[in-house]
Amino acid sequence: MSHLTTPAPPTPQPEHSAEPMLFASPAEQDHAAATLDEGVNTTGIFRHLHTPRVAFGQDFTLRQVVFGLFLVFCLTPWASPPIALALGLVLAQTVGNPFTTHTKAFTHKLLQFSVIGLGFGMNAHAAVQAGKEGILFTVVSIFGTLFLGYFVGKWLGLGKHVVHLISCGTAICGGSAIAAIGPVLRAKDEEMSVGLGTVFVLNAIALFAFPPIGHALHMSQNQFGLWCAIAIHDTSSVVGAAAAYGNQALEVATTVKLARALWIIPVAIGTAMIFKQKGVKIKIPYFIFGFILAMLVNTFVPAAKPLGPVMVNLAKIGLTVTLFFIGAGLSAKVVKSVGIKPYVLGVLLWVVISTASLYVILHAV
Repeated sequence: MSHLTTPAPPTPQPEHSAEPMLFASPAEQDHAAATLDEGVNTTGIFRHLHTPRVAFGQDFTLRQVVFGLFLVFCLTPWASPPIALALGLVLAQTVGNPFTTHTKAFTHKLLQFSVIGLGFGMNAHAAVQAGKEGILFTVVSIFGTLFLGYFVGKWLGLGKHVVHLISCGTAICGGSAIAAIGPVLRAKDEEMSVGLGTVFVLNAIALFAFPPIGHALHMSQNQFGLWCAIAIHDTSSVVGAAAAYGNQALEVATTVKLARALWIIPVAIGTAMIFKQKGVKIKIPYFIFGFILAMLVNTFVPAAKPLGPVMVNLAKIGLTVTLFFIGAGLSAKVVKSVGIKPYVLGVLLWVVISTASLYVILHAV
């Protein structure tokens, strides 16, 4: 007698959370974050927030409503980048992000458009001056971080790909650098995820910690903006921290950080040569040229002056929403998945670059 076997239903695939990577497509973000599972609390009081309900013929859950309320608040004048990040973190640690796939897709472009929008509030002459002040800091800090990362990583016994990814993320621009360098290395999913998870956590800490430190040390707007651009990993957190400090700090930080981001290109080429990788594609951060164009229009086209405040305001709102999405993707499972040694490497590099740059800026700028 033959037996009929009913095939088991397919196991649902977990969604993954990832911080926005400026130079990666949504598909590459999924690839880079393949092991960063979203942690969702479905026990106790939170279980009721996951229960499907129907209203006006539409299915929804209460955690989707909570997400929507937080998002609406981030669009108001009462929200700020640190508050938005904090709301996202609260959501991630409690009920989880109900729209992980959507937030990943939106943050990639939203951050780019926000940065371009900030260019409409900047003066090209001041930006050139800020760039001149920051270039020496940029060169020394990038190569110093890469060399230090190599030796500390070797001491910790970490894989060379993980070490290089974390070092590039710290030296240049966080998740964006990792997204660009990873394919050049042909890094594995888990190596990309470890690098991303490390910089996610340190970015969140920096956004909250830097403004109080700047005020405590009575740093000028120029000093603080320069420090942010050098010592904070990701463009989103750099702009968020600088915006909380003041408009001049925001201008300096954005200009220097975007100039720093262009170093992804020579570092990626150097990576391909050192790790002997052939036939790899290097991503160029074209959106930075959009920022430069907006800045030039604001400086040299008088008719565009009234447009500036509107675009800057929209850009700041976009940045606030971006940081909410980032926080909503940083679940406890993401933090735990990294392991202790990569955090040790990330923290040591971050402490060195932060304290060294702070000392030099306070005494030389």
